[in-house]
Amino acid sequence: MLPRRQDFGMKKSGGPRNSSVRNFRTTVIPGSVRRSSAVLPSVLTFLVIVASGGLLLMIEKGMLSSMETPPPRGAGKRQDFMRQVGRLSPGAEDVDSQILQEIRNRTIRSMCSQKNMPHSIMSLTPLQRKTLLQHILVNDQYHFLYCYVPKVACSNWKRVLKVLNGALESVDVRIKMDHRSDLQFLSSFKPEQIQYRLKHYFKFMFVREPMERLLSAYRNKFGEIESYQKKYGVEIVKRYRKTRAKDAPVKGDDVTFAEFVRYLLDTDAERMNEHWMPVYNLCQPCAVSYDFIGSYEHLERDSEFVLQRIGAPPHVRFPERQTWYKPVTTETLHYYLCTLPQKLLRELLPKYILDFSLFAYHLPNTTTEHCRH
Repeated sequence: MLPRRQDFGMKKSGGPRNSSVRNFRTTVIPGSVRRSSAVLPSVLTFLVIVASGGLLLMIEKGMLSSMETPPPRGAGKRQDFMRQVGRLSPGAEDVDSQILQEIRNRTIRSMCSQKNMPHSIMSLTPLQRKTLLQHILVNDQYHFLYCYVPKVACSNWKRVLKVLNGALESVDVRIKMDHRSDLQFLSSFKPEQIQYRLKHYFKFMFVREPMERLLSAYRNKFGEIESYQKKYGVEIVKRYRKTRAKDAPVKGDDVTFAEFVRYLLDTDAERMNEHWMPVYNLCQPCAVSYDFIGSYEHLERDSEFVLQRIGAPPHVRFPERQTWYKPVTTETLHYYLCTLPQKLLRELLPKYILDFSLFAYHLPNTTTEHCRH
């Protein structure tokens, strides 16, 4: 599904940002491989950068672990409140979290310093810029920008934003999430207003293990959402299921994971549906210098840090996962990747290689020996 049309309406400018910041320069890169020749010098280059950065940080870890861990930073009142309810303890910032941030920062700086990478939103193509601006949410009261990534808790973050802007009384209100109403997108501002916010506001995003995010999208959209089954599933089955009888009706509700992967391989990353578009393409970390990149794997901890950093009121918290939520377990991901033809997996990984490399995720182990277990 192509991104929506950009709307440059008038909005009032926000005030200067809060200057107390822990400078975690974490960045998201413009997409998976932007037509391999332009964006990817080579897969080997990425792996070397990640390996070298990781080695340096492993050496530093011995030094960092001997230091006193600083307490969480943010609004003091909020910290006191959170400690009262048992959500935080003094010095709760995890050294490993700082190390992960630094690995990501170094990798992003290394990659984004290359000449063929974008260095501002104006160096993006019109399509890339449109996608980016339509995925950055704005809060002028608390002076922050949030690049939302589907299948990385973005619905819950949108609830938080609606509570902060007064559209919702609480994150626990039971309503169907409207992903457009009562939210302000960076695409709705004039160019000079966009530049001001990119320069002065706190910018953050959250990432997730690439294949886990992809599998989550596949299971949700093709297993539960009829509109996706009709729009994408029918086309995928007709195109990739060779055993299908020509006159047989197609509902699109039984797309296999292998068929879905074949569809992805034939789709330009920049024109993918947002639920399986690489994070790099969605949030363009080389063009936007993100102050913090949280992890889905440490969602509660990292979300609490962001809420502290933006100065959210003490009663505003990140929502708990719904009881009906079915997480992608390690075993489930292992099963899907090991039953996928290895040729398809080898062709799929380059589309998401920047997401693996920039955000310090290991490539999946699908060797015969590993899959046998």
